[in-house]
Amino acid sequence: MKHPIIKYNFSLVAFLFLVSVNLVQAQSKKSAKVSKENTAYLFTYFTGNDKAEEAIRFAVSIDGYHYKALNKDKPVISSEKISSTGGVRDPHILRGEDGKTFYMVATDMVSANGWNANRAMVLLKSNDLIHWTSAVVNIQKRFPNNEDLLRVWAPQTIYDKTTKKYMVYWSMKHGDDPDKIYYAYANADFTDLETVPKQLFFSPTNGSCIDGDIIYDKGKYNLFFKTEGNGNGIKKAVSNKLTEGYVLQDKYLQQTKEAVEGAGVFKLNHGDEYILMYDVYMKGRYQFTKSKDLANFSVVDQDITMDFHPRHGTILSINQQEINRLLSKWYTVESVLLSAQNKAISQNNIVLDSVNHKLYLPVNYGTDLKAFDPQFNTFNQISIAPKGKLDFSKGPVIIKMSIAGQQPKTYEVNVSVANNPVLKGYYADPEILYSNKTGKYYIYPTSDGFNNWSGTYFKSFSSTDLVNWTDEGKILDLEKDVSWAKKNAWAPTIIEKKVNGGYKYFYYFTAAQKIGVAVADHPAGPFKDSGKALISSKPKGVKGGQEIDPDVFNDPKTNKSYLYWGNGYMAVAPLNDDMVSIDTSEIKIITPNNGFREGTEVFYREGKYYFLWSEDDTRSENYRVRYGFSDSPTGKITIPENNLILAKDMAQGIYGTGHNSVIKVNGKDEWYMVYHRFTRPKGISMGRAAGYNREVCIDKMEFNTDGTIKPVVPTVNGIKPIH
Repeated sequence: MKHPIIKYNFSLVAFLFLVSVNLVQAQSKKSAKVSKENTAYLFTYFTGNDKAEEAIRFAVSIDGYHYKALNKDKPVISSEKISSTGGVRDPHILRGEDGKTFYMVATDMVSANGWNANRAMVLLKSNDLIHWTSAVVNIQKRFPNNEDLLRVWAPQTIYDKTTKKYMVYWSMKHGDDPDKIYYAYANADFTDLETVPKQLFFSPTNGSCIDGDIIYDKGKYNLFFKTEGNGNGIKKAVSNKLTEGYVLQDKYLQQTKEAVEGAGVFKLNHGDEYILMYDVYMKGRYQFTKSKDLANFSVVDQDITMDFHPRHGTILSINQQEINRLLSKWYTVESVLLSAQNKAISQNNIVLDSVNHKLYLPVNYGTDLKAFDPQFNTFNQISIAPKGKLDFSKGPVIIKMSIAGQQPKTYEVNVSVANNPVLKGYYADPEILYSNKTGKYYIYPTSDGFNNWSGTYFKSFSSTDLVNWTDEGKILDLEKDVSWAKKNAWAPTIIEKKVNGGYKYFYYFTAAQKIGVAVADHPAGPFKDSGKALISSKPKGVKGGQEIDPDVFNDPKTNKSYLYWGNGYMAVAPLNDDMVSIDTSEIKIITPNNGFREGTEVFYREGKYYFLWSEDDTRSENYRVRYGFSDSPTGKITIPENNLILAKDMAQGIYGTGHNSVIKVNGKDEWYMVYHRFTRPKGISMGRAAGYNREVCIDKMEFNTDGTIKPVVPTVNGIKPIH
């Protein structure tokens, strides 16, 4: 739990984890034998590093692979009421030996106070999973000789059959010593620790050990944990006894080369398979693996779906009565409606109006609306009528839903084709290109959805009609392909050039607030970086802003290419014939006005050079596009009286429209604007985080007879396929 996690937004079908989740065994002793009565799973977790996110939440699953959040992903227990800091993290839940009592422990911590600022844990107890009693145990105050204690992290509980007591184990750090895993026994009421903490595991390297999780299998106690300091990753130690004798099996168990933490293991209810999962925290995602022997693991990420974004938590196997109780208390008809998982649905863009009882499901172009099944994710306790394939081609269908213990509700469900956004997922700053080599269109965006724009790779997408797009995969990965920058992969631009009888593609991109260039023989790559930044410092006379957002333009009059860039200023320089260098002595500042922010886009039409740019902040709902024109590709730029051509449309729930490119198609005077907006409908309620949860759209761009640009109307439906 040491590292801040990149916050991510996910669809129900494609769930990428940003968090550290510790899954645990469902049985009281974590034995390999699972009760046949257990038919479902309860997932308890927290969601992030903001204080409001540091609270216990619940989700449920029938099969251990597909999870649905309860209580609309809001806390089920108030952190303010149960903790000393006002926040709790890393909840772990366990079924008691009697089969009907539940024990939960959590880190008493608000991360904003610092990673060395907590000394306590919270102990909770319940007989029904709904109502909980709690107690705070401050290790520093409770036990002597802990004056230099810095932190108490990630407690878990297991039943010790020998002592007939519940053992709590966790990691602690004292002074300059590494984090170590300790244990102590809880009292009978589960309100205190009654024994002095003892070290549970002794690392041969004396390196830090955190996020422990003990699994009992085939007569052995398997302690999974994260190593730090002398190699980082997931390892395990094994012992015949619960409280001593752990021998390290010196092998990393994660199935990735990326940095990981927060290992957790649980056994599926029906069968002999275990799940090991861990947080790939530098990438903002989770990886799930499966094993039958707790030694060899295979990746099963493709099988996991969730409609929430968990951090470090645990899973408990539960029976039918228990899931009924949880659903009746914390699940809603609205949750069922939002669970529609037909692959044709654009999950991020579902609109639920709970006041007027209306649901809008946007679907892909070509979807058969005459026989469409939304595929609501339901449980046995939920009834839906009508269900299955329904006819939405003539308008909304009235659907009635009910959950056991709740009043039924009726909703008007509308399913219609929506071609915006054109790309599935979160992307921004789109550049568009038509390739003469392949006869296809390509979009090159910023990979979005990363906290504070922290993405590290670029992708491309191809299409023959501007509506149906194919993911061409990664074309440039800063961590693997670029030596001079490893962060902030933003706002690319590209140009196709005929070189020695063949086509070359010159790809200019932002990385670590510098501009680089990579070259390929195909529009979908692979691209090879030039080995150094092309633009790495501010132009002469410029004091503020950033060296970002390149745009490349080839002048049809002279066949000369130019590079534009800048945040807070607009700079231009002619590219040399090699297309990977410029003459810095020819850099010119042509900032059009004081409102200019970033995202320059230049094109030529009927004797005029058009300059488009974005103003305001990409995190603002008022992010928008203005334009000017010139008789030269290097200015001076003339600004027409009404030059706002793209802005928010509150009536449609469209906000944050900006950073565009344009494309002329079919060899005619037919133009389209490609731009990003806040994710719809959630973006406007996400605060400044909307600025890195954006999506790419395309709408038509038209001109008046005098050459001025008509305002582009942002739409939900988008454009029709071009031919």
